[in-house]
Amino acid sequence: MPLKFPETASTSPAFSASSPKYDTYAHIRGYSELLTAPLSEADQQLQSMPDASPAKWHLAHTTWFFETMILAEHLPEYRRFNEHFNYLYNSYYNGIGRQYPRHRRGCISRPSAAEVLEYRRYVDEHMRRLFDRGLTAEQAEMIELGLHHEQQHQELILTDIKHALFQNPMYPAYMPATKQTIMLADEAFRHGDSMADTGQVQNSTDKQNAASNGSSGDGLQFVNIDSGLYEIGYADEDFSFDNERPRHRVYVHAFQLANRLITNGEYLEFMRSGGYQNPAYWLSDGWTWLQASDQKHPMYWVERDGEWFEFTMYGLQPLRPDGVLVHINLYEAHAFAGWHGARLPTEAEWEVAAQSEISSRAFERSLQANRLHPPNWSECNRSDARIHQLMDSVWQWTAGAYSPYPGFQPFKGNAGEYNGKFMANQFVLRGASCVTPASHRRVTYRNFFYAHQRWQFTGLRLAR
Repeated sequence: MPLKFPETASTSPAFSASSPKYDTYAHIRGYSELLTAPLSEADQQLQSMPDASPAKWHLAHTTWFFETMILAEHLPEYRRFNEHFNYLYNSYYNGIGRQYPRHRRGCISRPSAAEVLEYRRYVDEHMRRLFDRGLTAEQAEMIELGLHHEQQHQELILTDIKHALFQNPMYPAYMPATKQTIMLADEAFRHGDSMADTGQVQNSTDKQNAASNGSSGDGLQFVNIDSGLYEIGYADEDFSFDNERPRHRVYVHAFQLANRLITNGEYLEFMRSGGYQNPAYWLSDGWTWLQASDQKHPMYWVERDGEWFEFTMYGLQPLRPDGVLVHINLYEAHAFAGWHGARLPTEAEWEVAAQSEISSRAFERSLQANRLHPPNWSECNRSDARIHQLMDSVWQWTAGAYSPYPGFQPFKGNAGEYNGKFMANQFVLRGASCVTPASHRRVTYRNFFYAHQRWQFTGLRLAR
């Protein structure tokens, strides 16, 4: 059966920091539970590596955020659901207290998944009481942060369970591909009623999607961007993370940005030409990672009898040459770019180029159809934009080190630990992925990961 929200959810207004509504809160919270609906109790317990967390932990941690950051601070009569949860589900907030070791989260067999849902109901009911009393500006801002925090974990639920399921040699699917749909009802909150009939995305094994050969995509083209003084960063009154602010001026030299993302077929050429064996293409740390890990292809690629397959949320599928390259790390992106005679874009270059396309109808349409795997290049709407696949496929590695903007001010209080303390030894990714909730996407959004990590929906756009 298709997974979908009640019809009333599709008519709810978009949320904003100035007037968050409880139905918006409930809608976003409900979507997290929708994502775990295909999972068994055992599935929700899985932790396949220290970087990932069990689905059940994500559901509890996002609830802990509202309990600790909002209810405990702003609802005088509130009593915690379970005092132990403040230790079990605190992720990294040292100002609040100690945290259960991240790499052992899979050992938290109790509370059960059902008890975690009870925890969510308890917190949600008390949040309703807070909404009913009327929110102060401070409360509204913190709730807005909590909702965007929940959306971040919605993406992590999917990427973490994908990594866990991949460890099983049967390559089980999170959801069957044939005739299955999932409603990413978050779309309606961004676009209003006009989105109500476009929220369902069908992923089928029809002739096109099951094809295992064919072109890797149209020839790559580069779009010229003039040099000049530009502004980047967020400046509007509604929500953004603190690391997106303040808006500031940057000088950008003339450059070219690829009109689309790199495809599987193009990356196969790099592999077959000996790209993983040639140190000339690799950063020193990348070559060290390569030798230590003995990697020879992107994560989730599987070779059988000379044919390549790709593990997806729908199970193991034939690798599409025109499919978007996904699940590579910064080292692999850098090596491919060098082999191709190009480079990674800087963070400022990516945003400057994306700003020029933001009003495009093609850009807006790209937000109408979230799915659980990036759409193939042949499926992209290319009617009226110069640069495609900006915000609907994969997070795109940049050459930018994750660092504060000039004049950066962290969130107030304990929320100040949200972003700023991670601004060391990580790289910025831009855009959004196929599993990023639509109302969570912004052209100014700064995602960040370590150079070796690749279990997120990460890909590559070239610059020169």
